[in-house]
Amino acid sequence: MIYCCDEHVDLALESVLDEFETFPSLSKVGVDNLSTGCEYCTNAATYIVGNK
Repeated sequence: MIYCCDEHVDLALESVLDEFETFPSLSKVGVDNLSTGCEYCTNAATYIVGNK
């Protein structure tokens, strides 16, 4: 799973697609993970991108 901001959601989607060769899942960050940061920058994460 990749936590990412609005700006880097396309990079996260491409990364999961390349790694798992399947369409990635995209969901909003839940209330319990609001303090989680983007894995590509210092912004707060908005989305969770995964392979299921």
